[in-house]
Amino acid sequence: MPLKIVAGNWKMNLLFHEAEALIREVIEKSPDNENAPLNIFAVPFPYLNLAQNLTQGTKNFAAAAQNCSSFKSGAYTGEVSASMLASLNIKYCLVGHSERRTIFKENADELVAKMNLLLENHIIPIWCCGESLNERKQNKQFDVIQHQMNTEVFTLTQDLFEKVVIAYEPVWAIGTGLSATAEQAQEIHSFIRKSISKKYSDDTANKTSILYGGSCNVDNSKELFSLKDVDGGLIGGASLKSDSFVKIISTMYELL
Repeated sequence: MPLKIVAGNWKMNLLFHEAEALIREVIEKSPDNENAPLNIFAVPFPYLNLAQNLTQGTKNFAAAAQNCSSFKSGAYTGEVSASMLASLNIKYCLVGHSERRTIFKENADELVAKMNLLLENHIIPIWCCGESLNERKQNKQFDVIQHQMNTEVFTLTQDLFEKVVIAYEPVWAIGTGLSATAEQAQEIHSFIRKSISKKYSDDTANKTSILYGGSCNVDNSKELFSLKDVDGGLIGGASLKSDSFVKIISTMYELL
């Protein structure tokens, strides 16, 4: 059975004192026992040590980076390596978020390099995939996602792939207030799981956590988390306020 996960992606938001208060409030107010989902704070680089320290020792909380370098080390000013993240005891890192793909033009080769470096450093990649609005309108979403999987995450050996978390995020729904319908979300998540089964095995597919990202919020989280092949969410704006993020976490907890 896949691990159930609720991950908050803060993007480039919040000041240090706001970050500290938010993490403390979410941990204090959320279910915290063996039956609760794994809850992840994907925070900006300057807050990683803070997030790691505040979540260390909790049962159901962890810190994640939003990105890492595709280079191992060296003269790459401004970059942060996977080994640096590991030295902070960070266990998760986003890879291939649509904003990294579109704004920063990250390509498949870079994303594969990042995943391999993360895995070498015992950090779990949360690999993101999804289609644009134009691709959805042209009914190309399955081709787009299959291509992303084939050229990126499917380059991993089966044992390495089984460590990866997948997040499906329809690009047209990120930050727009739009969200995939339950039918659309289930259709894509089922497609991803079947693709994993064909590439590796049914057992691997059934163990892989596949999260939904794209304007997942308090109002739609229960419907989305109730879907057969949705194992949690990658939450954007709703993770920036403790009340809304806690409600989403509690929704998943109630469904377990």
